Amino acid sequence: MSFTAPISLPSNAGHRPDTVAAGPFPWIGLIALSAAVFLSVTSEMLPTGLLPEMSSSLGVSQSDVGLLVSWFAFTVVLTSTPLALLTKRMPRHGLIVMVLVVFALSNILTAVAPDYTFVVVSRVIGGLAHGLFWGVVGAYSAHLVPKDQIARAVSITIAGGTLAFVFGVPLGTFLGHLLGWRLSFVVLAGLMLVGAVVIWRFLPKVEHYTAKRAETVTTATGTITLKKLPRDPTIGPVALVCAITALTMIGHYTFYTYIAPFLSDTLGVGSDAVAPMLFAYGIAGAIGLFISGVVFGKRPQLGLVLGMAVTVVSVTVLALFTQTLPVAIGAFLLWGLAFGTLPPLLQTRLLHTASVRIRDTASAVYTTAFNIGIGLGAFVGAFLLAQVGLGTVPFVYVGIILVALVVVLASDLVRRRRA
Repeated sequence: MSFTAPISLPSNAGHRPDTVAAGPFPWIGLIALSAAVFLSVTSEMLPTGLLPEMSSSLGVSQSDVGLLVSWFAFTVVLTSTPLALLTKRMPRHGLIVMVLVVFALSNILTAVAPDYTFVVVSRVIGGLAHGLFWGVVGAYSAHLVPKDQIARAVSITIAGGTLAFVFGVPLGTFLGHLLGWRLSFVVLAGLMLVGAVVIWRFLPKVEHYTAKRAETVTTATGTITLKKLPRDPTIGPVALVCAITALTMIGHYTFYTYIAPFLSDTLGVGSDAVAPMLFAYGIAGAIGLFISGVVFGKRPQLGLVLGMAVTVVSVTVLALFTQTLPVAIGAFLLWGLAFGTLPPLLQTRLLHTASVRIRDTASAVYTTAFNIGIGLGAFVGAFLLAQVGLGTVPFVYVGIILVALVVVLASDLVRRRRA
C-alpha cells in the first residue's frame, strides 16, 4: 500500500482563492473608492469647463487648452499597463493612497503653472497617476466581494465617474468662473488629499495575486521548486473583452464628442438648453448605472446585450426623428440610460473573465482600451464632421455598436458550446 506525503504551500506563496467568502457587503469601502473615482475623473475633465479662463491666462488658444485632455488621455494609454506591471507586487491599498497624493501634486502644479508648457507637464503627471489608479481600482472592488456581487460592487465604484460628469466638472467650472481657474485646481488638490486620508482610513486592505514565475512547495521529503507558471488561459478572452470595450468607446465618442453641435444645429434646441439637456443625459446615465448593479448584477451578460441593443435603437430613432423634437429628446434620454449600463457591465465582464492571477494587469489593459476608444472615437468623429457632415455621425455610431454587439453574442455562443 503506497502512501503519498501531503504537500503544503508556504505562507508567502502569494496565492489567493479565486472567490471571496461571503460576508457583509463592504458599503463604506466601496463608497470611499467611488469618491476617489469622482475626484480622478473631475481632475481629468476639469479643463474642458475652464477653456476661456485658462486660454486667456496662459496666452494660448482654446483648442490648445482642450488638448490638455488629449495629453492626459495619451499618457494613460502609453503608461497604464507598464505601470501596472511595475507595481504589481505593491500593496493595493497603499498604492491608491499614493496615487491620490500624486493627483494632488499634479493639480497644485497646474494651479501655479507660469506657462502652458508647465501645465502640459503637470497634466502628464496627472495622466501617469490616472492610468495607475484605474489599473488598481478596476480590480479592487472585485477583491472585496464574492464573484456574484462583482457587478454590484463595480457599479458603486464607477458611480463616482458618472457623478463627476453630472456634478464634479460643473461645480469645478462654477468655482473657476467665480474665483479663478487656478483656485479651482487648488481646491481639487485639497480634496484629493482628503480623499487619500479617507481611503487610508476606511478602505479595507485586500490580498492580490503576487506569485513569482517559479515557486517552492514543502513536502514531507523536502522542498521542491515548481517549474515556470504556464500561460494563463484567460489572456485571450480578456483581450477580446478589451477589444469589445475599445470598439464600443470608439462608436460612442465618435458621436458624443460632438453632441453639443448636434443638439443645437441638428435638433435646433437653443444654445442655452444644451447644458440642461446634457445634465439630463448624465442623470439618465446615472439611472442606467444603478440598473446595471441592481437589475443585472447577477445577469451581466444579459444586461450588456440589452444595453447595446437599446443604444442602437435609441440612437437610430434620434437620428431619424430630428424634426420631431419630443421623440428626439425621448430617444436622447433613453440613449443616456442605455449607455450608462455599458461601462460597468463591460468591466464586470472583464473581472468575471480574468483569473485572479492576471486581474490587476487585465484592469490596466482595459483602461488602455477604454482610452484608445475615446481618442480614436473623437478622431473618427472629427473626420466625418469635416468630410460628410454631422447628420451621418450617429449612423456610423450605430454601425460600430452593432459590430460590437455581434462580437459579444458570438463570443457568448462559443463559450456556451465549450462549456
